[in-house]
Amino acid sequence: MTELRNVEADLSRFRVRVLVAGLAVLFCFSLVVARLIYLQVYRHPDLMAQAESNRTAIVPIVPNRGLILDRNGIVLASNYSAYTLEITPSKVADLEATIAALEQLIDIQPRDKRRFKRLREESKSFESIALRTRLSDEEVARFAARRFSFPGVDIKARLFRSYPYGELGSHVVGYIGRINQAEKDAIEEREEEGNYRGTDYIGKLGVEQSFEKELHGQTGVEQMETSAGGRALRRLATSPATPGNTVMLSLDIGLQKLVEDMFGSRRGALVALDPTNGEVLAFVSKPSFDPNLFVDGIDQESWQALNESIDKPLLNRALRGTYPPGSTYKPFMAMAALETGKRSATTIINDPGFYMFGGHRFGSPENERGGLMDMNRAIVESSNVYFYTLANELGVEAMHDFMAPLGFGQLSGIDINGEVRGVLPNQAWKRRYFKRPEQQKWFAGETISLGIGQGYNSFTMLQLAQATAILANNGVKHKPRLVIGTQDTVTRALHPLPAEAPVNLGYKPDNVAVIRKALVGVTQGGTSTKVFAGAKYLSGGKTGTAQAVSMGQKDKYNKARLEEHQRDHALYMAFAPADKPKIALAVIVENAGWGAGVAAPIARRVFDYVLLGQYPSEEDMLAVQAGRAAAPTGKPRLAADMQALLVGDTPGAVVLAAGRQAVAVPKPQPASLVVQEKTVQEKPVQAPRQGSAAAKPVKKPAKPASTAALPGN
Repeated sequence: MTELRNVEADLSRFRVRVLVAGLAVLFCFSLVVARLIYLQVYRHPDLMAQAESNRTAIVPIVPNRGLILDRNGIVLASNYSAYTLEITPSKVADLEATIAALEQLIDIQPRDKRRFKRLREESKSFESIALRTRLSDEEVARFAARRFSFPGVDIKARLFRSYPYGELGSHVVGYIGRINQAEKDAIEEREEEGNYRGTDYIGKLGVEQSFEKELHGQTGVEQMETSAGGRALRRLATSPATPGNTVMLSLDIGLQKLVEDMFGSRRGALVALDPTNGEVLAFVSKPSFDPNLFVDGIDQESWQALNESIDKPLLNRALRGTYPPGSTYKPFMAMAALETGKRSATTIINDPGFYMFGGHRFGSPENERGGLMDMNRAIVESSNVYFYTLANELGVEAMHDFMAPLGFGQLSGIDINGEVRGVLPNQAWKRRYFKRPEQQKWFAGETISLGIGQGYNSFTMLQLAQATAILANNGVKHKPRLVIGTQDTVTRALHPLPAEAPVNLGYKPDNVAVIRKALVGVTQGGTSTKVFAGAKYLSGGKTGTAQAVSMGQKDKYNKARLEEHQRDHALYMAFAPADKPKIALAVIVENAGWGAGVAAPIARRVFDYVLLGQYPSEEDMLAVQAGRAAAPTGKPRLAADMQALLVGDTPGAVVLAAGRQAVAVPKPQPASLVVQEKTVQEKPVQAPRQGSAAAKPVKKPAKPASTAALPGN
């Protein structure tokens, strides 16, 4: 018997299956639609950006670094364009073989390889790294003919920093170097990483470092369309870079060169200020270094020569070298006596050639005449005994409180980084500095040596120059500054940097007059009379000789028996003209002996340059360098001619100033900030490698030579 199928049941099951299949299809279709909506609507901005980034590349445009000019518009730091041979390591199969093959075409020195190796360690594999810089046209042509043989190797045109005067003023101008990790972190903290995309170098020292923000400029961007392989096809959009601003210094590079030449191979420092506004006219630290060595990355041999030299050329002695001021401290001690009422100018002190205190004998130089001393004669003849007794009367705390506003042992706030404070001692300082309780107690005998600028006293030449400028300016204090203005490279707008308001220390005019009269007496009948003989102006000054090492009570100073670095320092502080000072300075020549014989002659020629427009004769310059000069000899040359010669003889040197092609007369007049735009393309002057350099800042104050026969003038 045949069973009949239930058609209705089959239809019902079919309908269910069709419905389930339809719902499944509808669900799947809904998922596709939902995904489509999600991608096309909600993710549209992100995906559009990703697609655009796959199609385009953003290339940073590094801005031209701003120029640095002196007060007369002479270019001290600029840029030049040169070809570099660069390798992208990720695109080179065998790096060593490639470099070896390149050596057959282009001169590649061992120092180039060492620099390349160091830069490779600091860079990413896909970054282009320079193997050789400053290629000649012939080298560029030779490589271009064989370029197909060197995948991953290319020649690029880059801007390089140039310092046309080499070592001249290098501690002020500074230099640039490759950005290190600490600097990258600092840039990120300041949220400036976008402005440094593509930038490899940053200011490391001096004005280059302190005014990095002004000099760097704003990085631009270039949007390029690329192929699937990453090759650039066409430029889509460009936002040009904004060059860095021009920075103008108060420095007179002609005066700077004169001073550096007068130092010769000796170590020391000189700071010259305009006492009426605090502008720095000269800021010398000798020996110095060639900043061009750092532009491409200094090689190991040159770095060792600079860093390991006993003369320390990398030390900015004017800013960071600290020294006992010697007898140049005496005028400020006398001012303290007058202002505190401890002594009048007419108080008489007998100077028998020594001073006994607590069973210790404090001596005087053998050439000191001694006798009855009032304040004027004590300064003019540099009596040690007068100031020993004055220090005892004032006490260490009163001395500290009076000297601090003058800037001794304080940061001046000058507008470049790295200044040190030095040591202006008092009881609180000694408790902080020394660890053992028995060392922390202040002894009365330690006060005595402070009166003649010895003991724990340790100051920079910047501090001594600022204090001298305050006396020259009748007690009005100006903050020292090196940068007097900037110019916007786009708008050409001039931006003079306003000076801070001066501070009047409130000295009584009669007291200031007493000290200034005595300082003039030093040049007319005192320790620097021979140096200023025949000068066409009056100046005030004070010689100083400071111990580099401590000596005992029975020890006698004998230059011949001491190592050169143990001999006394020669100092001089001065201002001119005496009635209305335009310049105040402090100078030290390390381990050179008496201030009157070595330091004062340098000051005399600085004043002749600034006030009379005179430059020493060749024979006189040699005498100053040898430390055998007094008053100038020979026929002086014109300072303006020598400055013009300086510019004309220096490759790459340029004068930028509105309406003038020649160099201005070198006088410390208010600097013009009007400069013209000019493209500067020069090659740096390669100076010889340094083999010697400068002194070091005092890390630990020397034990006061409280019983020694101390130098006094």
